[in-house]
Amino acid sequence: MTRTVITAPFDPRIAADLPGEVVTASEAETGQSLGARAAADPGFAAVLAEADVVIAELDRIDDAALAAAPRLTLVVACRANPANVDLAACAARGVEVRTTPGRNADVTADFTLALLLATVRHVPAASAWLREGHWSGDDVFEPYARFRGIGLSGRRLGVVGGGAVGRRVVRRAQGFGMRIAVYDPFLPPGALGDDVEHLGLDELLASSDIVTLHVPLTPETTGLIGARELALLRPDAYLVNAGRAALVDHDALLDVLREQRIAGAGFDVFDHEPLASDDELLRLPNVTLTPHIAGASDDVVVEHSRLAAAAVASFFDTKVNS
Repeated sequence: MTRTVITAPFDPRIAADLPGEVVTASEAETGQSLGARAAADPGFAAVLAEADVVIAELDRIDDAALAAAPRLTLVVACRANPANVDLAACAARGVEVRTTPGRNADVTADFTLALLLATVRHVPAASAWLREGHWSGDDVFEPYARFRGIGLSGRRLGVVGGGAVGRRVVRRAQGFGMRIAVYDPFLPPGALGDDVEHLGLDELLASSDIVTLHVPLTPETTGLIGARELALLRPDAYLVNAGRAALVDHDALLDVLREQRIAGAGFDVFDHEPLASDDELLRLPNVTLTPHIAGASDDVVVEHSRLAAAAVASFFDTKVNS
């Protein structure tokens, strides 16, 4: 009988349907090595020593973890990029690694539109102003003038990256009546429908009312939006990033925002997290900030549980039929 050890947050109904024995030990997932956790907890060490499968989200699967799990044959990382797994160490021991791609694509696309709307309609600033007691009978129309924003219908949304999240953002934005342009050199024209334009990056930046970033972080995309690219944005344009902070040159971005060379921006990701209390971004009035919560949804747990269970089933089915 196989034993699956789950340290990731996991849907109990899906866990119950996994083959063999299932041990859930997710209450203390801290991002530490499972080897270190085993060394500190004899009970967990005994469980891990008999594990054939480990499903983890934050906990690290490194040499120490592999040494503590000599029977291990499969690791499922509940994320698209298995950054918590030492792939070379797993390969050296013959341990297969699978992931749960697209687990948070829908909720991240939802959040992107929420952040976009909050930014262009000044929702956080208006809420803070109201809570501070500024609205009075002396001028009931003051907030109408102070927090006037733009509508989305007819505006051009420039989507940088047409992958799992980008595609979903496109569909949601179309529901608002937006005109959509996409930059993705790996997508052929028409891949997202006849009413989606495919543009080069420079043309997209220069012609969009709002630009949102959804490309994976690679050596090629790090700093993709630098000083030259930011200078292409129109003075009335907005930039939204709920993807990867390092896609944008931080210093160049601060210059643009500080000098108000664009209308505003919304960010859920930052070069250094958590943000320091003296970070300049916190003092800029034209920026909407959220603390890296685009994927913070119970629905993500359900989805990565489903994808992980499918990966486990596929792995053992392949072994049986090979």
